[in-house]
Amino acid sequence: MEETKEEKTVTQPEEKKAEEKAKGGFNVKVLLFGLPIFIIQLVAVYFVTANILLPKIQSHSAAAETKDSANVDQKKSEDSSKHTVFGKFVYVVEDLIINPAGTDGKRLLLSSIGFDLSSEHNQQTLKEKEVIVKDAVISVLGSKNMSQLGDAVYRDTLRMQITQKLGHLMPDVKINNVYFSKYILQ
Repeated sequence: MEETKEEKTVTQPEEKKAEEKAKGGFNVKVLLFGLPIFIIQLVAVYFVTANILLPKIQSHSAAAETKDSANVDQKKSEDSSKHTVFGKFVYVVEDLIINPAGTDGKRLLLSSIGFDLSSEHNQQTLKEKEVIVKDAVISVLGSKNMSQLGDAVYRDTLRMQITQKLGHLMPDVKINNVYFSKYILQ
């Protein structure tokens, strides 16, 4: 009997070791087979994306650009038929001093603005209504804060807003463009 007890005690630790390896041990098969398969999948996804999906996306965007450029070319041909000359009639408002919004008069914007007009009649109209033009420009620029006025990209928005404001006040005047010849923030 004693021999069988010793055999049982010897076989039990061996079984426990085998169970522990199966439960908590590191499986080398995962590393040997799983990692290379994962890398192969990554490479396959990359090639599918680069060679199949991207050309399709680029062809769609190129088709959209072609349509847009056709529309722009058509508009340019319509504009050239009207034959508008830019820069021929420019009305300039010199040295406007504006207090930006939220500065309590501690900061200022010094600006000179040129208006590109379509005719000499429009230029004369703006000269006659200079006070209205200055007030419109001051109201648009004065309603903006320092971060907006300091942003160079935002100046295009300012040009559009000034053009719209003057368009509402003087609908018979056609403004082609607005130019900032002086734009100093202090």
